[in-house]
Amino acid sequence: MKTYNNTKVIIGLSGGVDSAVSAYLLKKQGYEVSAAYIQCWKEPGCRADQDRKDALKVALILGIPFQVLDFSREYKEKVLQYFYQEYKAGRTPNPDILCNSVIKFGLFYDWAIKSGFDYISTGHYAKIIDGCLAVPKDKKKDQTYFLYQILPDRLKHVLFPLGDYLKSEVRKIARENKLTIAEKPDSMGICFVGDINVPQFLKQKFGIKKGEVQLSDGTVIGEHDGHWLFTIGKRGKWKRINKIQNTKFKNDQLPKLYVIAIKPKENVVVVGERKQAERQEFNINNLILKDKNSLSNVFVRIRNTGELLSAKITLLDKDIWQVRLTKPEFGVSPGQSAVIYKKVKGNEYIILGGGIIQ
Repeated sequence: MKTYNNTKVIIGLSGGVDSAVSAYLLKKQGYEVSAAYIQCWKEPGCRADQDRKDALKVALILGIPFQVLDFSREYKEKVLQYFYQEYKAGRTPNPDILCNSVIKFGLFYDWAIKSGFDYISTGHYAKIIDGCLAVPKDKKKDQTYFLYQILPDRLKHVLFPLGDYLKSEVRKIARENKLTIAEKPDSMGICFVGDINVPQFLKQKFGIKKGEVQLSDGTVIGEHDGHWLFTIGKRGKWKRINKIQNTKFKNDQLPKLYVIAIKPKENVVVVGERKQAERQEFNINNLILKDKNSLSNVFVRIRNTGELLSAKITLLDKDIWQVRLTKPEFGVSPGQSAVIYKKVKGNEYIILGGGIIQ
């Protein structure tokens, strides 16, 4: 087995099993490993305090240096404010993508290289093939969707130890090496939301602002508490008005209705039947792309748990690109990312880049 003596790597130790096992594997391979807990959020009710304690316990068990890096101010300025701004504008952001590019593979990366480390590492399920981000062995845990904004030149100094492991194998390694977090549940959702869901969190921030729920023809069928509580393709909670006029639906026979558009200036939510929430074509901007000449025979993923969808991508105007899917897809949400994949040797998929859905 190849060893990496005198090669310095610092891992972002999150307090979870994935980064803990990653640290163990790096040490086993001979790297000179240090650990840092990246502090992004300090508010009461967040799991950060327990995570930091768990990360320290793992570092003590592995016998590696440990420190806390506080990026909470930058996180609030660059990630949280973006989160608020996008929901207020009627879009659905993905703060985890921004956290990775700005904090973990931005500020943390910069700090590590300046501090003399050769590599940074995290517990993400991802691989690097020929300098490209690639889909890991465990397809169910694939986190490449969240990582597409990492700049290509930075991947040279990034290690993803879990790229060739299944989650079940990772937990087994943790148990065998008596890591205290072996059975700790995976973190779900967004840290700063805490123990409530996103709509509740946004209601606490923005309050309640009554608005109309309309059909696509403008017929008013109900009211809601604020357009920021809705995303495309979701059903959401809204109150039906007592009497609906000028509609093909009878008042007591409304079908399942889904959000098909959000009008933030008017504070209006437009709903329709499921087919109306499908799109085969959409535009993306802010494109990060490794090679603009390799956009033939590609796939896109429009949500982190979504399938790889066959697509054709063409340049419309400057930074505006059109994505045309082979067939319509439900719930394409403005503000989310469309990440571009390409099949290469064998059954491997690399990430070419991605952009923000308009």
